[in-house]
Amino acid sequence: MFSKACKYAIRAALYLAVHAESGQKLGVKDIATALDVPQHFLAKILQQLSRNHLISSTKGPSGGFFLDEQNMEVTLRQIVECIDGPDMFTSCILGLPVCSSENPCPLHIQAFAYREG
Repeated sequence: MFSKACKYAIRAALYLAVHAESGQKLGVKDIATALDVPQHFLAKILQQLSRNHLISSTKGPSGGFFLDEQNMEVTLRQIVECIDGPDMFTSCILGLPVCSSENPCPLHIQAFAYREG
């Protein structure tokens, strides 16, 4: 359902959320080690999330990734759309080529309810 990059993005955002109260800025190496994911792949994912203002970052020796008050309001949907694109919420959740109200997949009703909010 979600790409590997999207799964890593969700895990990283949750990891940052857990550490948000400490105000600590976390380096990509520390996050990658804690989550047991490839560091360079995670770095690109975190940069994409940061460019889209879903997480915050600062450069330099005391820099790193973190969540501020605005980032704490980010939704799972925003992370998924940032990494996997908006088609995740408009195409069939199971990836079937034909899925509609007239010819629904087994998850169509639940997915439709989620999309409608």
